[in-house]
Amino acid sequence: MTGKELVLQTFRHEDGPVPWVPFVGVHAGTLVGLTARELYTDADKLVGAMIEAERLYHPDGLPVMFDLQIEAEALGCQLLWSDDSPPTVSHHPLETTSEIPTQIPATADGRVGLALDVTRRLDAAFGDRVALYGLICGPFTLASHLRGTTIFMDIFDDPDYVGRLISYATDVACSMADLYIDAGAAVVACVDPLVSQISPDHFTQFLSASFERLFAHIRSRSVPSSFFVCGDATKNVEVMCATGPDGISIDENIDLASAKQITDQHNVVIAGNIPLASVMLFGTQQDNMQATLAILDSVDNRNFICSPGCDMPFRVPPENVIGCGQAVRETEATRALVADYASAGEAIDVELPDYDNLEKPLVEVFTIDSDSCPACGYMYQSAMGAKEDYGDTIDVIEYKATTRENVARMKKMGIAHLPSIYINGELVFSSVIPSRDELNGEIALVMGLQGCP
Repeated sequence: MTGKELVLQTFRHEDGPVPWVPFVGVHAGTLVGLTARELYTDADKLVGAMIEAERLYHPDGLPVMFDLQIEAEALGCQLLWSDDSPPTVSHHPLETTSEIPTQIPATADGRVGLALDVTRRLDAAFGDRVALYGLICGPFTLASHLRGTTIFMDIFDDPDYVGRLISYATDVACSMADLYIDAGAAVVACVDPLVSQISPDHFTQFLSASFERLFAHIRSRSVPSSFFVCGDATKNVEVMCATGPDGISIDENIDLASAKQITDQHNVVIAGNIPLASVMLFGTQQDNMQATLAILDSVDNRNFICSPGCDMPFRVPPENVIGCGQAVRETEATRALVADYASAGEAIDVELPDYDNLEKPLVEVFTIDSDSCPACGYMYQSAMGAKEDYGDTIDVIEYKATTRENVARMKKMGIAHLPSIYINGELVFSSVIPSRDELNGEIALVMGLQGCP
């Protein structure tokens, strides 16, 4: 049985071995000495990097591109590029207007043609044995790319507009799904990280019908769908499953075993959730083997795909990915290999601020990485909006889980979920993006003000 057949068998809810699907996005660039921008703007280079990733990691499935800005760019959003992460949206064309676009991205728009070309070429190279995942930007995240953080205020102030904008974004998602399927994608993954930032009631009000329509459309093309979410979406696992995806994919913010109890009730495949920073980026190969074994031991094989929690960080050591794959494919041999291994860890002494004696309020934003995680980016934008309003009367700092020191800081503070905002050392927003007014109000309370500036 090929890896592709194993993935598709799992999506058919048949018993069998656990598939291994590493989410190799911009990390592929490290394998061939390319920056993220070089990788995601040159089809030849991306094809070569993904062929190398397939050779090294022996995956059962692989994403073609893990870039949630492809549709946004095609629709007029400006991008900000980084050497070690996918681009981020730096300009939102609907930020100051309540128009609803009509454009549906076509092959000639932005990098859509590049993504489809790479899909076709990878399908020819190894699509007979590896399930290619075509990743589309989810309706809520695409709507936020177009509208900016204003959309979180619109939910309360103009719900009709939000509904119409998300319906349009769903039209885009359906069209992009068709393009990927026609190019050779075996699975279509709808990636909507901002789903973790809203309540189940708002999900039902604004998103349920759109996702039901999207997943029904993908199913009509005889291709399985997967619903990717980032952050602590625990509260939304049930409503996500109710929209009819063939699978969902979660990161380490969600307890896998508990979530699988819910997905099993809906006969939905679940994929996850090897920790990205603490294990894959900073751990040893043995740490990664042990973490993967623990995940495999926490759930039964049926309706399960083992994968990283999300798009792997750029600089994950390749040997760590190889170790995860070995644990999935050769579970008992790997268990014997690390039976006597004890992680030494790395003791990093992190000094926390003296929160009780600060000269002015300190807003700390803890993120996976605001440059690569949309939810984190919008959380950080909200904090910087407060900085614009309060100026030098407050301090704002971001701690990304991309350095050992910041991971140690998060552990010392007991931070359970990312992204989160703390004010003077106290948690105020966890996996929920506040509107500018909401955050300003919390800062005003700390400052003893009667209202926001």
